[in-house]
Amino acid sequence: MHLQRITLTNFKNYTGTEMHFSDKINCFIGDNGAGKTNILDAVYYLSYCKSYFNLADQQNIRHNEDFFSIHGYFGHDSTVPDQVSCIQKRNHKKVFRFNQKEYERLADHIGKIPLVMISPYDRDLINEGSEVRRRFLDSVIAQFDPVYLNHLITYNKALSQRNSMLKQFADKGQFDPVLLQLYDEPLTVSGQFIYLRRKAFVEAFLPMFSEYYAYVSGQRETVSIHYESDLQQGSMDTLLAGSVDKDRQARYTTLGVHKDDLLFTIGTYPLKKFGSQGQQKSFVIALKLAQFDYTASIMGQKPVLLFDDIFDKLDDFRVSKLIQLVSDERFGQVFITDTQRQRIERLFEDSRIDHRIFRVESGNVSMI
Repeated sequence: MHLQRITLTNFKNYTGTEMHFSDKINCFIGDNGAGKTNILDAVYYLSYCKSYFNLADQQNIRHNEDFFSIHGYFGHDSTVPDQVSCIQKRNHKKVFRFNQKEYERLADHIGKIPLVMISPYDRDLINEGSEVRRRFLDSVIAQFDPVYLNHLITYNKALSQRNSMLKQFADKGQFDPVLLQLYDEPLTVSGQFIYLRRKAFVEAFLPMFSEYYAYVSGQRETVSIHYESDLQQGSMDTLLAGSVDKDRQARYTTLGVHKDDLLFTIGTYPLKKFGSQGQQKSFVIALKLAQFDYTASIMGQKPVLLFDDIFDKLDDFRVSKLIQLVSDERFGQVFITDTQRQRIERLFEDSRIDHRIFRVESGNVSMI
């Protein structure tokens, strides 16, 4: 499956534009702030029903306009492409459609258009808190496992209700253990499922990641990913029963898979503290390329791959290796943004791989 064309109306800095793409590599060149990343974010919307960068949908509406719309047309074995549409009006619920049929739940769309995005913001996976790394885990697994996504929704809903109940108990100076236990069962069932899925994923993912890190970095240092969870110490129901007093004092649920984390290491040391800037960048790129391979192997189709300004601070040798890699048959459609036109043209001047290069200037797009 590949994106044949996309139309944007009032999306970020685009008044109205339509682009037709190569089914292999598409490059967008232009200055910072021209709108290159906004195109990739629109493609990301068509897969995940949300922005990669801005969780508030209405903030993606162009200034002084009442709505934005994104329409993408995906080709596959059938002669008729699938149409995916996202429409957001101010002060209205977001509308998402697949072949003109509106979804009742956005979760039902996740997995139809597998996609992997690599962005400078991915450094947050290393530098920010555990929530960012859990979000990475969930976004990868949910694309190919709708049962996991349903358990995640159930768990988060029960967690929110239990936390609200704990706060009410504290505010009113009373406690009802039977009422609190109403939320323990969904937390236990879904929490155990989530833990086992995450554990199995990390174990299967690690060899792919290590191979890509060696390729991208050209270094011999050992890197690894360690899954950390409270459930490694006991079952979810045991944890909940044993932490009631602590939860009452804290006014929230202190143990569970909502506290899970990934520890990234280089050698035997934390990557965040001991990895150089180049090592951290290679780590993140390898992480996302392994996500591509893993998703493709499970789903039986190649995800769309988005490279947003990732060539910055990479030497020409590393950039060339990446382009050679994604030009391989095992990769499908690729979208790349860069500020340097000469670099992009040089990378493809002797290449027979099908590609298109677009110039982006202040929200205007033209093919070179």
